Amino acid sequence: MKIQDTIVALATPSGAGAIAVIRLSGKDALAIASGCFRSVRGKKLAEQPTHTIHLGHIMDGEKTLDEVLVSVFKNPNSYTGEDVVEISCHGSPFIQQEIIQLMLRKGCRMADAGEFTLRAFLNGKLDLSQAEAVADLIASDNEASHQVAMQQMRGGFSNEIAKLREELMNFASLIELELDFSEEDVEFADRTAFMNLIERIENVLKRLIDSFATGNVIKKGIPVAIVGEPNVGKSTLLNALLNEERAIVSEIAGTTRDTVEDEISIGGVGFRFIDTAGIRETQDVVESIGIKRTFEKIENAQVVIYLFDSSGLRQAQPDGRQAQPDSQQAQADKTGGGRSLKQITTELERIKNKYPQKQLIIVANKADQIDTGLQQQIKKDLPQVLFLSAKTGEGVEKLTAHLLEFVNTGALRNNETIVTNSRHYNALLKALQEIEKVKFGLGEGLSGDLLAIDIRQALYHFGEITGEITSDDLLGNIFANFCIGK
Repeated sequence: MKIQDTIVALATPSGAGAIAVIRLSGKDALAIASGCFRSVRGKKLAEQPTHTIHLGHIMDGEKTLDEVLVSVFKNPNSYTGEDVVEISCHGSPFIQQEIIQLMLRKGCRMADAGEFTLRAFLNGKLDLSQAEAVADLIASDNEASHQVAMQQMRGGFSNEIAKLREELMNFASLIELELDFSEEDVEFADRTAFMNLIERIENVLKRLIDSFATGNVIKKGIPVAIVGEPNVGKSTLLNALLNEERAIVSEIAGTTRDTVEDEISIGGVGFRFIDTAGIRETQDVVESIGIKRTFEKIENAQVVIYLFDSSGLRQAQPDGRQAQPDSQQAQADKTGGGRSLKQITTELERIKNKYPQKQLIIVANKADQIDTGLQQQIKKDLPQVLFLSAKTGEGVEKLTAHLLEFVNTGALRNNETIVTNSRHYNALLKALQEIEKVKFGLGEGLSGDLLAIDIRQALYHFGEITGEITSDDLLGNIFANFCIGK
C-alpha cells in the first residue's frame, strides 16, 4: 500500500454545480496546497492553525485558476489522521480538472476508491466496521438505512463486539495461564463464571445474527412483486403506490409485457415494487417471455401481492352455480375478469405451494364497484383479503401499513444494534460456532488446552469484524466498493 503518498481527489459528485470540493491528504498536503494558494491577506497556509478556513486564489504560476476557500486540518485531528486540505472551488468541471491536474504536477497522486477512509482505518481513526458504515451512510436512501448506518458509524456495533471480545480475552488469558502450570493441575479460570459468560456471549451473538434479516431488508429494501391475471389493475396499483404514472395503464389485456420496477420509502423503509406481466395462457411470444419473467421476479421477491378484479367475479348462486348476465360476462372475459372465487383460491394455493416461504398479500381491486354482499362472500372464502381501489386510491394506505408489518422496526426504534453487512454476518456465524464448541467443552469438562483452541478461533472471528485481524486482500475488497474521494 502506497500510504506515504499524498493523494488528491474530487470529494463531491462530478459534473457542474455551484461548488466542488477537492481533497488532499498526506504528509505533503499542506506544502503542496500552500505552494499553489495565494491568500487575500497574505497568509502562509502551512503556518495556519488546524480547523481554519482561508479565502484566496489557486495559482498556476502567475495564472489564476479560481477564487477558493481552503480548509486546513492538521494531523492527527483530521478525518484520515494525516494533514488534510480541502479546496472549495466553483463547480465548473473545467476548473475542477485544472486544479486537480495542478496538484498532480506538484507531487500528488490520484486517490484510489475509498483511500481516504482506508487511511482513517490504518491510522486508528475508525475501526473496520465503522469504515464500512461510511459507505453504507453514503448509499443510504431512506430514514431506516440512514439510522442504522449512523448507529454503526458511531461505533455501536463495534463497541458491542469489542466488549464481548475483551471479556472473552480475559478468560482466555486465565486458560492460557493454566497451560503453563499444567503439571500442577490448577485452575485459574472459574468454570461456572466462564460458562455464564459463554452463555451470555452466545445469546448476544444469536440476537445479532437474527438482526441481519431486518438489517438486510433495511439496507437493500424489500422487493415486492405485484402479480395476477392481465387487466386486474396491477399497473394502476403500482402507479397509486408510487403516486406517479410509472406504468402504462390500458383496458387491453396484456399491456405489461415486461417487469416495471421502482422504489419508494414507506415509514422510513425502502420497498422495491415490481409490476409484472399478467399470468395467463397466451400464444404471443413477447407476452410469454414477460410471463416467464414474472415467475422469476416472484422467486426473488420477499413479498408477493396477489391482485384480482373483484368487480369481474362470477357470483355463486344458492345452488352453487355461477351466474352473471351474458353481456357482463362477455365484457369480463374480454378484460380478464369473469373468474370465480374457486378459481382464485385454487390459483392462490398453487402459488403458496410453489413458494411456501413467500409472504403473500391477497388484494381485491376495484372494491368501489362491488356491493356489500359480494364483499362478504369474498371475505368468507379469503379471510385475509384486503379491499382497495387502485384507481381512486381508496384502501392503498391500508396496504402500505400492512407491508410495514413485515419489517421488524422495533429494534430500530429501540436503537438496538442491527447487522446489515454480510461480511459481519458470516464472521458472527463462525464466532457462534466456536463459542458453542467452547460451551460443549466446558459441559464435558475438557482440558484447558482443548478449550483454548476454540477460544482463539472465536477471538479471531471477532477481530475480523473490527479489523484487529485483516489482510491486504480483505481491505482491497472492502474499499474497492467506496467512491473515489471518500
